[in-house]
Amino acid sequence: MDIDFWQQRWAENQIGFHMPEVNPYLSEFWAQLSVLPGSTVLVPLCGKTLDLVWFVSNQYSVLGVECSDQAIEDFFAEQSIKAAKEPYKSFTAHRGENINLLHGDFFKLDKHALSNVAAVYDRASLVALPENMRADYAGILSSFLPQSVSILLVTLEYDQSLMSGPPFSVSDREVHELYSPHFNIELLEQFDVLENQPRFRDRGLDYMLERVYKISR
Repeated sequence: MDIDFWQQRWAENQIGFHMPEVNPYLSEFWAQLSVLPGSTVLVPLCGKTLDLVWFVSNQYSVLGVECSDQAIEDFFAEQSIKAAKEPYKSFTAHRGENINLLHGDFFKLDKHALSNVAAVYDRASLVALPENMRADYAGILSSFLPQSVSILLVTLEYDQSLMSGPPFSVSDREVHELYSPHFNIELLEQFDVLENQPRFRDRGLDYMLERVYKISR
C-alpha cells in the first residue's frame, strides 16, 4: 500500500473511490467546525476530488496532498484552472488561485508546511491506509497542525474478513485510539450505506457503516 500502488491505480483509471460530485457531508456538516472564510483547509490524499472546488467556491484556501501527479494534472485540466508548478521541499507544488496541491509523499510533510492550516477534511484518507500506517498518519496531524485546528473525518466500518480493502474498515474504537490523546471527538452522524453501494454488497458485505466525526483540540 505504497505510493506505487496508488500511482498504478490512477494510471489504470481504477479510481472507483473518486466521486463525480461534491460530497454531501460538506454542506451538511462543515459549518459545525466554525472555520472562518479565508482559512486554509488541508485535504490529505486529495486525488482530483470536486470537494476542492467546493472549498474554493466557499472562500477557503486549499492545501491538498496527493502522490499521483496524474490526479493533480487531471484536476486542474478538468476544472480549467491555470496552475504554476514549482519545487517545494520534497514535493512539487501546483499553485492555482486559492489552491495549492502538493505532489509527493504525505508522510514527508513537516510542521512548516502545515503551519497555516485551520482545518482538515478527511473523507477518503484514513480509510485509504492499512492499519499499520494509520497511527503515523494521525501522528502527523496531531504533532504538526496548529493548536486551533479541527478535523471533519469520514470513516467506513465493515467486516474486514469479507473484503481486504481499500477502502479499509476503521472502527469507532480505533478513531478514539488514534485521536483522543490530543483531540476531542464528536460523532456527528452514522449511516449504514451498503444499500447504496452495490459494488461492496456484491463482494459479500452485510453492512457498511459510514461515520462522520468532528475532531477538535
